[in-house]
Amino acid sequence: MVGATELQERAARAVPAEYVTRIGPWWLRHAPGCSWWIGSVLPHMPHGGNSISSRAELDGLISAAEAYTAERGIPTLMQMTPGAVPPELDAILEARGYERQTSVSLQIATTAEVLALAPTGSLRARLDEEPTREWFDVWHGITGGDPDPKWRLLRRIEERSAYVRVDLGGETVAVGRAVAEAGWAGVFNMATRPEARGKGAAGAVLAALADWAAVNDVPRMYLQAEHENGTAMRLYGRVGFTELVPFYFRVKE
Repeated sequence: MVGATELQERAARAVPAEYVTRIGPWWLRHAPGCSWWIGSVLPHMPHGGNSISSRAELDGLISAAEAYTAERGIPTLMQMTPGAVPPELDAILEARGYERQTSVSLQIATTAEVLALAPTGSLRARLDEEPTREWFDVWHGITGGDPDPKWRLLRRIEERSAYVRVDLGGETVAVGRAVAEAGWAGVFNMATRPEARGKGAAGAVLAALADWAAVNDVPRMYLQAEHENGTAMRLYGRVGFTELVPFYFRVKE
């Protein structure tokens, strides 16, 4: 069974930062113009579950991360996934002045269960395996921000991908994408236009992504959702996703 560490690192490859530096097991990332969390540090333990060998080594990794972010003029943001990070790290960061922010749920499901539970209705779903401007324009129209760095992010993805659009009344009202790697499909960029919410469009996106995963022999799926986003949490629960582990962020300006 793949653990939280592996899934979080797959997510980092599915949403690739523009700049990534590896120092030991830690990922130092910078993603100018993209969502804030894409530039977070992954302060992971070495694969296999062994912790960092000494407090001095851990302090050195923290200092390296702080130097990396200071050089780029950005806050130091640590993604804290229990089971993936050294158990003593949270207390050390708190003592160094890091504030705790944003509770997120890492969730998993079988592809078969999502296929069985996700509603399709009469909504039409269209799927491409490369990012298209049609898909991107809808997603960006809902989420906003600077379009250029977000488009470049999509073009950096190396793994197999699916981009789904769902139409209602002759126009695209919901989108989402998935990235497959070694038996798991990560779901990202789910977005629905306000006027179409509550009409099954997001469920139809998930159904199409699950169908693509099944056709490509990808038996399991994962996603991340903020706990405070009750609408998303209820949707994912209805189609079979359950929480593998909650995680959060520590930030120092």
